[in-house]
Amino acid sequence: MSRTVYVDWRQSLALTGTIVKWLAVAMIVPLVTSLVYGEDTAVFLLSMAVAVGVGVTLEQLGGDDEIGPPEALLLVAIGWLAVTIVGSVPYLLAGAGTDSTLAQPINALFESMSGFTTTGATVMGEISTEQHSHALLIWRQLTQWLGGMGIIVLMIAILPEVAVNGTQLMEREAPGPEIQKLTPRIAETARVLWLVYLGFTLCFVLLMAALHYSSVLPGVDGVAPNMDMYNAVAHGFSTLPTGGFSPQADSIGAFGPAVQWLVIPFMIVAGTNFALFWYLLQGKTDQVLRDRELRAYLGALLLLMIVLAGLLYAGAAPAMRLGGTTAGEVENAARQAAFQIGSLLNSTGFATSDFAQWDTSARVVVLFAMAIGGSAGSTGGGIKIIRWIIVIKVAKRELDTAPHPEIVQPIRLGEYVVDEDAVRGILGFSLLYVVLFGIGSVFIAIDASRTADITLAPLDAMSASLAAIGNIGPGFGPLGPFGSYLEFPVTSKLLMIFLMWVGRLEIIPVLVIFTGRFWTR
Repeated sequence: MSRTVYVDWRQSLALTGTIVKWLAVAMIVPLVTSLVYGEDTAVFLLSMAVAVGVGVTLEQLGGDDEIGPPEALLLVAIGWLAVTIVGSVPYLLAGAGTDSTLAQPINALFESMSGFTTTGATVMGEISTEQHSHALLIWRQLTQWLGGMGIIVLMIAILPEVAVNGTQLMEREAPGPEIQKLTPRIAETARVLWLVYLGFTLCFVLLMAALHYSSVLPGVDGVAPNMDMYNAVAHGFSTLPTGGFSPQADSIGAFGPAVQWLVIPFMIVAGTNFALFWYLLQGKTDQVLRDRELRAYLGALLLLMIVLAGLLYAGAAPAMRLGGTTAGEVENAARQAAFQIGSLLNSTGFATSDFAQWDTSARVVVLFAMAIGGSAGSTGGGIKIIRWIIVIKVAKRELDTAPHPEIVQPIRLGEYVVDEDAVRGILGFSLLYVVLFGIGSVFIAIDASRTADITLAPLDAMSASLAAIGNIGPGFGPLGPFGSYLEFPVTSKLLMIFLMWVGRLEIIPVLVIFTGRFWTR
């Protein structure tokens, strides 16, 4: 018996067009930058025209009908893909004139997907304002900021036609098992989350600028001479979304200890559930302190920082990259450990030293941190702390009930009982995550072995797959924090583009559209 398609894909595409059209507004930031520095103005004028043209064309496909759950899933999946494709246009146009690397469509798409998904992996090779324009580099940073809290969440906050279906859209896009409704209307919740996000970004930029301009004496630099306003804004665009892109080839390693210490708390904030900050503003301190995920997140950070600092202090890692100091120095070991764990546990991907060259024991700690992920409702990637808590509780329940099958033992988070459907969903997600990570690791290893362009050890291939699906960015070996994905075969890049897309949208909204059951009754 034949089945009919019942998903209103035209309405999903029409709303996708609305989102893409508004991407042109975001391009005003690099356009203004291009005017200030006199670089790539035509690139962004043309890119804005493309965004508006594609968006308006797609809008003609639909009407004013509301969308249901299938259309919401489709909108989230294809909306992110469409934004990524249109977002690659500036790279293609700029690369056509100066950089043959970015002129290749797969490389441009890789860089765009890495930006919007806040992965932070790059194929740009040399990163500097001598090689690329200030405007293009600020666009690269801005894509991470837009993708951090979520493009769909932003559209819900500002566009009534998208906000009508806001609840189901936010559930599909927001990182974590569920979305917390902070206000009676979901559009207000979206605005609250974005305002908290914007507030922390502005705070970061102002503090970084204050470090730079800290000296009151004329002609004397502050404690952060390289952190000018351009760099402050650029790194604000990539710190709060846990992105990791930097206009500096040495990432945060290009700046001194004062900047590195200041970045650490903001990376930790970025991996925290943003709803908790709203509760703090409402005076609900007890609710924040009782949050099990927050306590587990901070506990994991502290424990791994102490372990890694001990390894570095004991000399398990070679000399640090900056200043000729060694891992045996207490301050340096503490700063490197705090920075790298704070960066990698929630998938930020910034670096102050090349941890890919560290001793095996230190790299294992780093890999473990990469696998954990940030909090639900944060901009962090990975599996998420809350899922690990549930998985561990389920494993404990199985051990407890194995000798006593008659016992009914619900999964609890503090005083709350977790619904069994939610438990099954978390277990299903975790299984899919591990399977995709495994398949990606094997494919990348095999694909790399057939070319002489790149040599990967098994741990390197695993880190590449985890870095993509976990939206982490750096890996081991040639994929270290100062490395590049440029030399990978096109097939591996396409797989990693897919893994970044899947990982940012929590797997299900993307994979489900490839099933027959999704499209037919």
